[in-house]
Amino acid sequence: MNAAAALGGYLLCRTRPDSKALVLCAGVALMACAASAFNQVLERDLDALMTRTRVRPVASGELGPLGGLSIALLALGGGVLLLNQSGLLPLCLALFTLLWYLLIYTPLKRLTPFALLVGAVCGALPPLIGWSAAGGAPADFRIVLLCGILYLWQVPHFWMLQKRYAEDYRRAGVPLFVPRSFRGPAPFLVLWLLATVAATLMLPVFGLIAGQNAPLWCLAFCLPLLLYPFERWEGAAFAGVNIFPALLTLALYGTP
Repeated sequence: MNAAAALGGYLLCRTRPDSKALVLCAGVALMACAASAFNQVLERDLDALMTRTRVRPVASGELGPLGGLSIALLALGGGVLLLNQSGLLPLCLALFTLLWYLLIYTPLKRLTPFALLVGAVCGALPPLIGWSAAGGAPADFRIVLLCGILYLWQVPHFWMLQKRYAEDYRRAGVPLFVPRSFRGPAPFLVLWLLATVAATLMLPVFGLIAGQNAPLWCLAFCLPLLLYPFERWEGAAFAGVNIFPALLTLALYGTP
């Protein structure tokens, strides 16, 4: 998903993929793999307590921490080599994202549920990496809007994930937004859902998505978010929200 989001930023600037886009995607994918591997080493104690994550190689003991660290370093080295071909700024942004994820968000989420608002920065930066690799100015309003939408998207995405595996998170002692006794859609989440929908509807207004299919793309983006408050559609909403970055990339690819 991070690679797809980076490609979205690249396509927003260049409109058509080329060989540099493939190198960019591979580099971002390797950096994401490195972040995941480092995270699994750092959080092996928490992962071992949760049903969803206890079969991960390091948490299960199938792979030792040193082996996990070696894989992380190899992925990091490959990502750095590839992204270095895209330019200094994309490489620095990717390294900043990885360090922010590991050194700020990872320890903070053990302390407060609002760590998500800090960690969401990591998921918002991949489009900027792609945009800068294509030669775009970092302060351009188009990439700022795209990054803002992905920042907003992550809150309902991880909220739904947290709700689905609430017992796992409680067992591991990770703070939750919603108390055990709460029922129904949380007002905080509904607010973020509405903000995400509003920001998504700005895509055709500011020309990020053009053409006669623009309303259909907006509907595809927003429908899963609007379904979430209805309990019977929660599963469909969760699946739809998960593929949001991929849909966004496809929409940008189809915009002339």
